[in-house]
Amino acid sequence: MPLYNTMSAAERSEWIDKAGQQRLTLSFYAYAQIPDPQQFRDDLFRAWEPLAALGRIYVAHEGINAQMSVPAPQFNDFRDTLELYPFMQGIRLNVAIEQDNHSFLKLTVKVRHKIVADGLNDDSFDVTNKGIHLKAAEFNALMDDPNTIVVDFRNHYESEIGHFKGAITPDVETFRESLPIINEQLQAHKEDKNLLMYCTGGIRCEKASAYFKHQGFKNVYQLEGGIIEYARQVRDEGIESKFIGKNFVFDHRLGERITNDIIAKCHQCGTPCDVHTNCANEGCHLLFIQCEQCKAAFENCCSTECHETIHLSLAEQVERRKGIQNGNKIFRKGKSEQLIFKQSDHRNDQPLAQAEISVPVVVVPKRIKKLAIGKVQHYYAKSGIGVLQLEQGQLTSGETILIKGPTTGEMYIELTAFKVNGQDAEIAEPSQLITLPVPARVRLSDVVYRVF
Repeated sequence: MPLYNTMSAAERSEWIDKAGQQRLTLSFYAYAQIPDPQQFRDDLFRAWEPLAALGRIYVAHEGINAQMSVPAPQFNDFRDTLELYPFMQGIRLNVAIEQDNHSFLKLTVKVRHKIVADGLNDDSFDVTNKGIHLKAAEFNALMDDPNTIVVDFRNHYESEIGHFKGAITPDVETFRESLPIINEQLQAHKEDKNLLMYCTGGIRCEKASAYFKHQGFKNVYQLEGGIIEYARQVRDEGIESKFIGKNFVFDHRLGERITNDIIAKCHQCGTPCDVHTNCANEGCHLLFIQCEQCKAAFENCCSTECHETIHLSLAEQVERRKGIQNGNKIFRKGKSEQLIFKQSDHRNDQPLAQAEISVPVVVVPKRIKKLAIGKVQHYYAKSGIGVLQLEQGQLTSGETILIKGPTTGEMYIELTAFKVNGQDAEIAEPSQLITLPVPARVRLSDVVYRVF
C-alpha cells in the first residue's frame, strides 16, 4: 500500500461526488510524547486511507494537530483508529457546524518539528501548567467582568472576518509574532486582570496559556475547544454568541459562519463582504477578501496586473514568475498595497451588513461507547472458538464485548461462559488469554473492545 496520495485533487473531487456520501469536516489535537513520529505518521496513513479520510495533519515528538474530512458512515470507524492510542482515547473531535464535502481533497500527513509553529523553547517553561479551560457560558460570563482582557491568538486575516467583541486582535501573520507583542502590551496587568484567550480550535491557547503563566500572569483562562466548540455550544444550548461574524478555517471553505453579521469589506471595492479567496495568478496566490462583483470583474485576481498575467500564455507566465519564491512562501496572507480596503489595524465590532444563514443539517453518527482492550490471537474453525489476548483493563462475566476487523466486521458478544488460560473463570486480567465461543469466524489482530 503506497503511503501517499494516488489521486489528484480533481480526481478526488470527482470520486467524492460519485460516492454520494455526506462527509464531516472536523479537527482535533493532542499534546503527547511520540517517540517515533515517522512511524506514527505511516501508521495513521495506513489506517485512514481505506476509510477515505482526507485532511492536513501534522505530527511531531510533541503530539498531533489535525484538520480532516471523514465520510459520515465511517465516522465511528475513524474514531476507533484514534482510540487505539492511549493519549487519544476520549479525545474531543471538533465537528464543523457548516459542511462541505470538498473541504479537503488529499490526505496529507507530515512530520514536523512542532505541531504548531510557536517559536518557543519548550524546555524553558512548564508547558503543562496551562490556563483554566472555560466552556461557552463560562467564557461569556468572564467576558462580562470589567477586569477581563480578551485576546485573539489568531492572525489578522482570521480576526478580520470574525472575532469576539472587544477582543485585542494583533496585526500579525503568524502565531509566534503575537506572543511577544501581547506580553509587552499587557505587562502592567499581570496581576490585576483576567487574561482570557481564544483561537480557532484551542491548540494555540494550550501553549500560549502556559507561556503567559510562565511570564508571570496570574489569572489565565482559555476557551475550551476554541471558536469551533464555542459555536457548537452556542447552537445546542441556546447561549448568546459574543463572537461576531465568521470563523476562518484552514480548508477549502476558508470560513464558516457563526453569526449573520458581516464585519469585513471587499479589499478591492469596500463593499461589505467576508469571503476569502486566493489570487488566481499562480505567481501571487495572495489570500484576500473579494466580493462577487470584483470576483467576476477580476476573475479571482487581486489586481489588474495579476488579471493581465492569467491571460498570458503558460510560457509567458512562467517567465514572469522567474525569481519569485516558490511554494508556501508566495502564499502571502492578505497584505498588499493593491488592497486599499484591507483592515489590518482595525476590527469592526459593529456589523456592516447581514448575511442569510441557513441552518445546516449535520448528522454525526451516534457513538457506541467502547474501549479497546485487546486483540484476537487465534480462531479454532472446527469448534467455533476464539482466543483473545487481554491487554488492558478487566473483563467480568455479563459484560458485552465487540470484536471488530476490516474482514470480520462488527461482532457483539455477551460474556456468559469463558476460560482464562484454559480454566473456567468469571474474571479476566491484563496479559491473560480468554477462550470463548464466537458466532462466526474471527481473525488474527481483530480488535477487542469493552462496550459500555
